[in-house]
This record gives sequence, C-alpha cells and structure tokens, in this order.
Amino acid sequence: MPDACKLAAGNWKMNGTRADLDEARALANAFPEPGCGVLLCPPATLIAAMAEAVAGSAVMVGGQDCHAATAGAHTGDISAQMLADAGARHVILGHSERRADHGETSADVAAKARAAHQAGLVAIICVGETEAERDAGQTLDVVLGQLGASLPEGATAANTVIAYEPVWAIGTGRTPTLDQIAEVHDALRAAVPDTAISLLYGGSVKPANATEIFAIANVDGALVGGASLKAVDFGAIITALATA
Repeated sequence: MPDACKLAAGNWKMNGTRADLDEARALANAFPEPGCGVLLCPPATLIAAMAEAVAGSAVMVGGQDCHAATAGAHTGDISAQMLADAGARHVILGHSERRADHGETSADVAAKARAAHQAGLVAIICVGETEAERDAGQTLDVVLGQLGASLPEGATAANTVIAYEPVWAIGTGRTPTLDQIAEVHDALRAAVPDTAISLLYGGSVKPANATEIFAIANVDGALVGGASLKAVDFGAIITALATA
C-alpha cells in the first residue's frame, strides 16, 4: 500500500496583496527541492499572479473555496474551472470559517468537491469539532460524521486531501495534545476510502510545534494559517515536515 504524500499547505485566508507575492517568491527560491509538497492558497485576487510568480518552482498554488456549479448567475462566486484556469491545482473546501460564516453544510462541501474533481483540482476537505463538541466528548462522532458527509464518491489519494482542524485551535494559539491529534488522525485513517489519502493537521501550527506534530503517526502534513504568510516561518514548517 503506498504511503500518503507529505504536504505543507498554507492558507492565506483574507490576507495579501501583490506586494506580498515577494513572500511566495522567497519561499520558491528557498526550496527548489523541498522534500515534500508545498502549497500556497492566497485570496482569489492573487491566484493568477502567484501562479506566475512561482512558475517553474516546487511551490503549488490553490484556491480557498469554489462554487459547486461550473458557471451561472452566482455573483461573487468562483467556479473550480476558473481556479484551474488561473493556475490553481488545489482548493480548500469546508474550512470551519466557511462552515460558520457562510452556513456551509457537509452536503455543500461534497458538491463543491465533486466540482473540484471534475475540474482536475485536488480538494482539501476540512473537518473539525468546536470546543463545546470536544468538551461534550463528541469529537470523533462530529469529525467522522463531517468526513462521511463531505467526501464525494470517487475520492482518492490523487484528488483528495483531508485536513483535521479543531475549530477551537484555529488562530487561538491553542493546540490539542499530541494524543488528541493522534486519536483523531488514527480514526480518520481508518475511515478514508483510500488509505493513501494525505491527512493534514491544522490549528495554530507554527515553527515551535511543527516537529512534534509531524512525529505523530498518520499526520502527513499541515494546513497552516498565519504562519504561512511569511516565507521564513512557513519555511521552518516545511523543513520540519521534510525531515519528519
């Protein structure tokens, strides 16, 4: 059975202008052969420019969301085909901020993932529990429930990545214990239809804790927020993953 691929994915969220493309260029120059997959997901306004800025390098570019439809009367939305046309190779779907801020359901996420697959994009499907759900002992039920309802048919290691992001750890500086991360990742590994699907951990990943997180079995990389905005910070995480 093939091993899952290592991936360091950076989610810039609603941050960045063209001036910040220097960080992407610096990252590309610093890691000509990074030893793992490297992905940056900037705002939609920067996808084409970033893809051009890192062309020919090991750095891949992705989007942060897509619509389930291929085209149509959906003002303000972006289709998976548009992302691919702009130079994206991946797209983040079902991030907790989308689920919370935009009311996205797991069924919505599955529909978007199908659209991503049809456009030739790798779907990074996010799952994670809230603090209240963890305190109530519902973590595995919530996470596995989201996984089952968010994964479209035909999900394989070639077109899908799963990111576990406990909602209460995103942007808070708090992280679960290593045992808590391991418990969820072990459960995800047992539940995915293709055991080579990469499983990323996300939620306050930074250079100081990356090495110990990447030492956990079934953690194949990270979905990084704020620390991915600066090449020096994200670079330290990439190095930790490459040497894990």
